Amino acid sequence: MRKLTPLMPAFAILAAPMLAVVPLTPAVAQQRHNSNAPIDFGADQIQLQDKANRAVLSGHVVVKQAEMTLTATRMTVTYTGQVIGGNPQVSRLDASGGVTVRRPDQVARSQYAIYDLNRRVITMIGAVSLTQGGGNTVNGGRLTINLDTGRAVIDGSSVAGGSGGGQGTGDAGGISPRGGRVTGTFSVPKRN
Repeated sequence: MRKLTPLMPAFAILAAPMLAVVPLTPAVAQQRHNSNAPIDFGADQIQLQDKANRAVLSGHVVVKQAEMTLTATRMTVTYTGQVIGGNPQVSRLDASGGVTVRRPDQVARSQYAIYDLNRRVITMIGAVSLTQGGGNTVNGGRLTINLDTGRAVIDGSSVAGGSGGGQGTGDAGGISPRGGRVTGTFSVPKRN
């Protein structure tokens, strides 16, 4: 795997109407992510577009940063044009096709994702599912993960402003959002 270091830049938040918002409780919040850690990547193919300050990775793309792994079919890596220590300064990752973000005790899936390294935010859109330890699963149209706070917010909005993001393959647990709603399952501890 090749390293792109140091990480600095950004994920742009997509503007879509908020239909329903479910903030996850602090009990399931993740630790602060080290967004300054090097990014290691692997892919079947890479196309460097130096004049445009980007690289396009395709085929079984795997990107690792600290404890987080992002996989997709295709990913565009945007960098600032600055090179420090022989490494381009990455600002944004745009992923598409079966996107999965794995963090300790948390797996998120969607059709598309944007990792804004400057804002330290990952935005996932299209048939989103978020599964946390203990079997908690939430489905919706858009998920925003703040890597500084560990807070994840999922809503029922979709990219095109349609009737929710539940179309496609991302419905975990057989539950998919309808009409811009957030759906899911929370586990309940056994009681005597």
